[in-house]
Amino acid sequence: MRIVGQIEHPIIKITVLQMNNRFALKLEDNLLEQTYKFNEDDRLRTLEDMDKMVDKTFLDECLQRFLDMNKSRGETYLRNIMNEKTE
Repeated sequence: MRIVGQIEHPIIKITVLQMNNRFALKLEDNLLEQTYKFNEDDRLRTLEDMDKMVDKTFLDECLQRFLDMNKSRGETYLRNIMNEKTE
């Protein structure tokens, strides 16, 4: 897998990777990561094409997903690690 490039965003790190006729769009925020894979085709071949995929709607959904993921991570930590030490 090779890094094709990065897409600028003020909050999350967005990296575009390519391997075996597929693109991977990796989004990172703090300790969380989301990865989306796309098959390469005639319309999806370049970093610029991948940049088009990262529109406002997609980013809003990803940011909400990061909030949900962070909540789940925090809740399981409290439930299974912090409570274990206080019992």
